[in-house]
Amino acid sequence: MTISRRLTEKLRTKGWSEGELSRRSGVPQPTINRIMSGESQSPRRPNVEKLAKALTVSPEWLLFGGPLDSNVEPGPAMKGRVPLISWVQAGDWSSQAEVRSHMNPEDWLPCPVSHGPRSYALRVRGESMYNPNGRQSFREGDLIYVDPDRRAINGSLVVVKIDGSQESTFKKLIIEGDERYLKALNPAWPNPIIPMDETVTICGVAIFKGEPL
Repeated sequence: MTISRRLTEKLRTKGWSEGELSRRSGVPQPTINRIMSGESQSPRRPNVEKLAKALTVSPEWLLFGGPLDSNVEPGPAMKGRVPLISWVQAGDWSSQAEVRSHMNPEDWLPCPVSHGPRSYALRVRGESMYNPNGRQSFREGDLIYVDPDRRAINGSLVVVKIDGSQESTFKKLIIEGDERYLKALNPAWPNPIIPMDETVTICGVAIFKGEPL
């Protein structure tokens, strides 16, 4: 669930309009509208805190789907900011230092866990990693944080680039002896196993999705 969905859910529960939330929070209505429409996927932290206070929820819940209650102990301190990039960029991120340095500040998101200097965030696409009965599950639009410098081990959730494909993909790494595979978490996914060979490059390991991975 994205921040726009969580915000929409709370407004529906309270019976508030965007204007009412703006009046109670002090956040301009156009800003609220951009968040709710999905146009602004990385709102500024001060605005998130104002919205959370007005809705009596925690900022972590709005941002990441963390604890809902605003009175619970605060979550982990932010460890810095990482850029929100595309799946095409993720496939060649290590060589895009110049692109990173010129990205708009609004494209940078706070990361709640320790991470390497080349880390980035992605929005999950598709349903291949959705497992309704599993502990690990990722829906379309979920935000994941990826560290290219984290070592991939058996069971790691990895972003990989396959030769001949323009975009990267997201799968679970399975290592059995000398064999390595990529696995979709969705039990109904066609062809859920992809053997790894020299055409597959691991671009990073997912480290956070509203909770440590």
